[in-house]
Amino acid sequence: MNLKLLKDTLSIPQTRTYCVLDGAAVKDLPKRLFEMKPPNYCLLRGELTPDMVHVAPYVALMIPNDEFSNWVIENCFAGNKGIFVQTRFSIKEMRKHFRALVTVYDELGNPMLFRFYDPRVFRKFLPTCDADQVKTFFGNVDRFLLADEEEKDFLTYTQTDGVLDQKTIDLSDKE
Repeated sequence: MNLKLLKDTLSIPQTRTYCVLDGAAVKDLPKRLFEMKPPNYCLLRGELTPDMVHVAPYVALMIPNDEFSNWVIENCFAGNKGIFVQTRFSIKEMRKHFRALVTVYDELGNPMLFRFYDPRVFRKFLPTCDADQVKTFFGNVDRFLLADEEEKDFLTYTQTDGVLDQKTIDLSDKE
C-alpha cells in the first residue's frame, strides 16, 4: 500500500480530516488518545462504565504528519477499525452530527447503537439510502473515506443534492 498517497489523500488544504474509530476494534484506543492527545471526543453520551470506554467510538482530528495521525494511517486503515471524514467544520460540530447518527430507534422506539463507523456497515448501508437520507447522513461532511472490502484501496463517498457518488482511489504501490 502506498502510505504517501494515503496521507496525501487525507491532507487537503482548507479541509479538516477526522477519523471515527471503533474502540471495540482498535486495541487500547482510549490509552492512545490520552497519550498522543489529538483533539477528540467520545461519540457516546454521558458517564461511561470503564468497559464501555474501551469499546466506544471516538472522533479525532487528523493533523498531517503528527504522531497520532501517522499511527492511525499505519494501524487503523485495515481491519474495519473506522472511517475518515473531510469537512470544513469543527470537531465539536462533527461530534454533534455523529452523536445524532450513532443512535437509531427500532419500531417500538427502543434506542440501538448504529455502527456507521464500521466500514462493513458503512459500505452496505449508504448505497441503500434515498436522497433525503443521504443528505441527513452527510450533514456537513464533504467526503467520507474508508477502506474497500479487500482493504487495499480507498472508497470515497460524496453527495450532491442527495445523489451519492462513490469513487475508488487506487493505493497500490505502482512502479
